[in-house]
Amino acid sequence: MSQRKIFTSFFIVVLLFATSKAFAQITIESIEIGTEIENRALVGESDSFPSNVTTLFCLTKITGADNSPTIKHIWYYGEEEKASTELEVRTPKFRTWSSKKIWHTWTGKWKVDVVDDAGNVLASKSFTIQ
Repeated sequence: MSQRKIFTSFFIVVLLFATSKAFAQITIESIEIGTEIENRALVGESDSFPSNVTTLFCLTKITGADNSPTIKHIWYYGEEEKASTELEVRTPKFRTWSSKKIWHTWTGKWKVDVVDDAGNVLASKSFTIQ
């Protein structure tokens, strides 16, 4: 086999390996909403919160991440985006969180979408503020 064919074959293998690593599948193990984070754990997890809640947290557990990708937590009140937080995923098995200050008048349906670098929704969690 010629050196050119060997080099081309080697280049294709390296490219395929790099591409598979770059697009490794991020899996969302869980997404939860609660009232506090203590010792990297969610406290007060629920699907419904009183109108006097002042801050909520979204905790996401992730597996399968390579090359330190980023995800976003996008907070929606009804259909209106209220916040977007970019979070770096530092290890293949990782947990991260964001928080959102809540006004007492923001009652009704909420959700947090977990979105990858390409804008794909990986998971979503709905909740209500009474």
